Amino acid sequence: MVRLPFITFEGSEGCGKSTQVRRLTKRFDESGIPFLVTREPGGTPIGESIRELLQFAPQSAGMTPETELLLFEASRAQLVREVIKPALENGKCVIADRFFDSTTVYQGVARKLDGKIVQQLNDFAAGACIPDITFFLDVDLQTARMRMKGPRRPDRMEQQPDDFYEDVIEAYRELAKREPKRVVLIDGAKSADSIENDICQTLCKRFPALNKSEIGNRKSKV
Repeated sequence: MVRLPFITFEGSEGCGKSTQVRRLTKRFDESGIPFLVTREPGGTPIGESIRELLQFAPQSAGMTPETELLLFEASRAQLVREVIKPALENGKCVIADRFFDSTTVYQGVARKLDGKIVQQLNDFAAGACIPDITFFLDVDLQTARMRMKGPRRPDRMEQQPDDFYEDVIEAYRELAKREPKRVVLIDGAKSADSIENDICQTLCKRFPALNKSEIGNRKSKV
């Protein structure tokens, strides 16, 4: 059985990663590629309960950075063992809207928690489940803030101050420099169509099994 890749999407709030996840899954669906989509926090019944607590519960206003870190890791540990690993072992491509890089950046850098502890917890929660490729959609703070506006349920993470998000954006850029083989930096200010094309072309070059499906020759509008 051909091992299809574990693909993750990362970036600040408002970077456009969720849009690109939807577009990629549409291409995969049209191409007949078996896949599974996950999100963090969430992706399992336990994880969705944790997501509600982290993002929307009134009592989360007083949550400490340490508690936040451990809740993200708990959601991830369940997701990996219940969903991601079984899907990969069964020949599916996994597409994840966030994974451990978010914790490295948001909790380790922006929340200023001990980086070594964050890394240890990431390793413990993810086990040997490491993304084959990560797309980081890079946008500046002004663009991110503009995209966060609109009719949506208030999210605790989106309400963080500007300096928090400046740290997030810079930390992602540093991560892309440290791990250029895994992390692909994409200009998130480009059109959604252009970004989608860049992502599909990169996947076809890196993974022969996907190249045979000709996803790079298909277009989707989401």
